[in-house]
Formats: sequence, C-alpha cells, structure tokens
Amino acid sequence: MNHSQPIDITFDFRSDTPQGRDPDALSPTLRRYHRYLWSKPLPSGVVFELVDTTPGVYLHHRSHLGEFWLASDTVIPCFTKQKHIKHMLDAIPGELETFNGISYTIGGMMVFPGNRVGGQMTINGARGFHPRIKDRFDLTVECIRRYYVNELSPLSDALARYANYFQLFGNFRGYVEYFLLQDLVTDDFSAVKFFLPFEDFQRSPVPDSMATYLAYRQLAVGFIEARNQRISTWWTVHRVG
Repeated sequence: MNHSQPIDITFDFRSDTPQGRDPDALSPTLRRYHRYLWSKPLPSGVVFELVDTTPGVYLHHRSHLGEFWLASDTVIPCFTKQKHIKHMLDAIPGELETFNGISYTIGGMMVFPGNRVGGQMTINGARGFHPRIKDRFDLTVECIRRYYVNELSPLSDALARYANYFQLFGNFRGYVEYFLLQDLVTDDFSAVKFFLPFEDFQRSPVPDSMATYLAYRQLAVGFIEARNQRISTWWTVHRVG
C-alpha cells in the first residue's frame, strides 16, 4: 500500500465506474480509498488491516479479532426514486446533478459488514428498505448510537446481527471517531445532528415538500463537505509521507 498517494476529496466515483453501474461495487478508486482510510488502529490500538485480494469480497479482514467482510455504501440519498421529489427537481435544472456530484465523493461513502447473517438483510439492505430510515444516514447513525447504549431503534435487529463488528470500536464515540463522522454529532457525542426535524422515527424520513427537500439537501451537503475536509486533514496528518 502506497500511503503517499493522495486522497482526492473532489473525485466523483461515478467517473471510473462503467456507465450505469454501481460505484460502490465497481469504482476501483473508491475501493482503494476505503482500504487506505479504514486500515488503521482501532480504539484498542490493534490495527484493523483490510485487504482487497480475497476473491468475491470487497474488503476483508481476518485476525485474532475475527473475520469481517465489508462492503461500500453510498450513504446520502437524493431520493430521486420518489416521484414527488423527481417532479420537484425537474423544476430546478442541474440541481440533481450537483447534489449527486457531491454525494459520490468520499465524504458521502461508508463501509458496513457485507456478509448476510442467517440469511437476513445486511445493514445496507435494512437501512434502505426500512420505511422509517429509507437510506437516511443521519437516521442510521442515530440507530447505531442507540445500539451502543442499549436502546431500541428501527435497525436494532440488523445491528445486533453484527455485534462482533461494532465491538471493534468500543462505543459510539469510538465508532464516530474511527470513521471520521464527528460533523454528524454533537461535540460530546451524545446526540446526532439530523438533516430534518427528528420525531423519534415517527415521521416519514423522505422530504415531503420543496422546502423540506432543500433543507435536507443543505444539511446533507454540509455534512459531506465537512467530512471531506476532515478526511483530507486526517490523511495528511496520518498517512502522507
């Protein structure tokens, strides 16, 4: 691994992915960035080294810690499959492409366990299909926060299937710091900064008007841009040279 290679926080992972295909699976730059960024010491001090040479596995770790199979996930949805949102965006030329261009940079990407346990959905699948999450990353992180403090959430069952993975990070603060998610939580790590008003998972996670969509977009983009800068700074300090 050449640690001196830069992380380009402006790189759009669709640009090196076959047209119409999924960057999470097929962008070589994204896979390389994930491997570089998340192969590092855990809060325990043990290095969590990821490899991309295991056949059929996106990223793989095997050691005395256990065996882990990770997959990439684009975590900031633009909700264009929702008809009412697509209709609204048709009135704002270029809006969707601008949002997509930002969401496909490294600040909008995560890794989660990619192996199915007991034939059940992965975390990626569960957060996408659950009607109270709908791929919202802020809501996903709230579920992870609750997991670490033994509180129920819409993703409780899915997260519990990967208890050995979440144990690697010790607690919620350890998880947030490891994946450089500080811009999504309060300074004391006690609460998530939501992209829309939060009502304990009781409201639809999908914006229901132009005003709420634009509010969601502003905060989601702000998070991606802040995380991109955090990733760039972390990389410069810890890897380059």
